[in-house]
Amino acid sequence: MLRFLLTFLALLLAPQLVAEETSAPKIEAEISAKKGLVVVIPVQGVIADPVLYIIRRGLKEAIDAKADLVVLDMDTPGGSAGTTIEIMEAINKFPGRTATFVNEEAGSAGAIIASITDDIYFAPAGVMGAAELVSGGGQDVPEAMKRKMESYIRAKTRAMSSGPDLRADVLKAMMNSDFELKIGEEILKEKGELLTLSAKEAIQQYGDPPETLLASGIVENVDELLGKIYGERTYTVQKLEVTWSEDLAVVLNGLAPILMGLGLLGLFIEFKTPGFGIFGVGGGLLLGIVFLSHYVAGFSGHEPMLIFVLGVLLVAVELFFLPGMVVFALSGIVMMLGSLLWAMADIWPNEPITISGDLFFTPMLNLSLGLVVAVVGAVLIMRFLPKGLFWDKMILQTAIAPNAPAARTEEVLASSLIGQRGIASTDLFPSGQVEIDGQRYEAKVAVGSIDEGQEIVVVEKEDFDLLVRPVNEEDKA
Repeated sequence: MLRFLLTFLALLLAPQLVAEETSAPKIEAEISAKKGLVVVIPVQGVIADPVLYIIRRGLKEAIDAKADLVVLDMDTPGGSAGTTIEIMEAINKFPGRTATFVNEEAGSAGAIIASITDDIYFAPAGVMGAAELVSGGGQDVPEAMKRKMESYIRAKTRAMSSGPDLRADVLKAMMNSDFELKIGEEILKEKGELLTLSAKEAIQQYGDPPETLLASGIVENVDELLGKIYGERTYTVQKLEVTWSEDLAVVLNGLAPILMGLGLLGLFIEFKTPGFGIFGVGGGLLLGIVFLSHYVAGFSGHEPMLIFVLGVLLVAVELFFLPGMVVFALSGIVMMLGSLLWAMADIWPNEPITISGDLFFTPMLNLSLGLVVAVVGAVLIMRFLPKGLFWDKMILQTAIAPNAPAARTEEVLASSLIGQRGIASTDLFPSGQVEIDGQRYEAKVAVGSIDEGQEIVVVEKEDFDLLVRPVNEEDKA
């Protein structure tokens, strides 16, 4: 049941990657490859976390697939400066060629992102520019902060860009109204306004020898763009389709510590009670959502979830088959916590994993908060719920036969039960039920297992159940 639910969530949340094979009609090749793999990533709407998620995941998938080219299909009015820098850094990690198709508009943050790609192509009606920094609410940024951000972004752009030499000056004219863009004797932009270029203006050539101002060409669509790059050679296109999952991932990632804590708490309750029920399913489902939301956010692949499942299996082996061994449970817990950290770390396929504060600070913080939620929840449950009607009905009665006497573990009977003998009503591996004086109790054995019908003696009373052991010859004597 749990596996079905997680598979359903994966299909529901994961965006679609549509592949198609086509042949370009024109000969203007810039990439020498017999057969190219192209990943097209949509950059639509305001530049915010959902756009960052789709770009980051698309770039990682492109690296895994050894793609030759990534194309940003862009139509955006701009957005967050912080998110823009994160996107620029992500693009810089892709080792292949990059291109932007200005599909109508690349405004503000979109212009900055486009400027660091190797090639920029315009749709006939495309425009790009007006990249002045503003706050998230649209207000002007203080001058000192603006100068620092503009300097940082221009430096980033120069470091990352392999485009024409004029590009840095063009971007500066788009960002700074006080900058005059002049090439030779011709003034392209006077002081007091921001530069915005149309498609025709972007392909104009200046200087001696002539150099294109910004664009590599004007094309009708992505297919024509690929034709200019690949010519008649065959290439394969993979297009990421944006779904509602990116917006949902933003919310879920914000709730990650709470979801992790509740998921771990659910598994804790499940392991403390016999059988497999709602707490196990719910805990697994919540942790599955944590993994999937970070997959949608472009952080992790499926590997962390597989490691987590293996950790759960090791803990289950310890609890149900080899109780008291410790090594299996300890290894399983380490794998579970490590997989949660892995899922939240921004690890790239083409880079070695280095243990650093920058990489693991946020994952460690989220995991620590999740553990706090789980521990506090467990303490509250052990302190209050065993005395309540809800706990008695939901957990203590779970493994009782319909006509059997009700299980009793009230605190008032604790001292009188210790040392008493009874019979194992079910197998204890290590948990189950025992019968003492006609009453059934939840119980477990510390080491090994006890078969149904075997005589037992109560060792002590714990929060959730009785701790028992088999009756030996010394007890009978």
